[in-house]
Amino acid sequence: MSRPGNAIEPLRFREALGHYASGITVITSQHEGEPLGFTCQSFYSVSMNPPLVSFSVMASSASYPGIRQAGRFAVNILSGEQVAISNQFARRGTDKWHGVQWQASPLGNPVIAGSLHWLDCEIHAEHVAGDHLIVIGEVKAMDQQAVAATQPLLYFKGQYCNLVQACA
Repeated sequence: MSRPGNAIEPLRFREALGHYASGITVITSQHEGEPLGFTCQSFYSVSMNPPLVSFSVMASSASYPGIRQAGRFAVNILSGEQVAISNQFARRGTDKWHGVQWQASPLGNPVIAGSLHWLDCEIHAEHVAGDHLIVIGEVKAMDQQAVAATQPLLYFKGQYCNLVQACA
């Protein structure tokens, strides 16, 4: 048991947070004609009026500087059938876009085929928080994709799951 004043061990902290189920998204943008993106499970709504959403990204992210320079991003909410997409965009140093079908959103951000829904955003604010950045975006457009899947991709206790099967 951790007590006040004792250091929180990073691995135990990560394990504790793993008990909170979250949806999986891929944050995308285009900068200088190149698509950018990364898997993100720390996405949430902030405000209804104006419509604001937020995500957190590691300050050392290789993808985020280009997204910041573009000033815009799309949130692709992944379906339960997109585990491979989630894994592909979670890797560093690889061609994340190899074999990925996408089309441009109204703001020019990549919308990944097969995602349940997408939100097209302009960066509204950015805040430093420890080893991460908290990015707030103002939603400018959104749409549900025409896909057969209706289940979101969820992550719980270090593994993917969905609403139909029991998670861990």
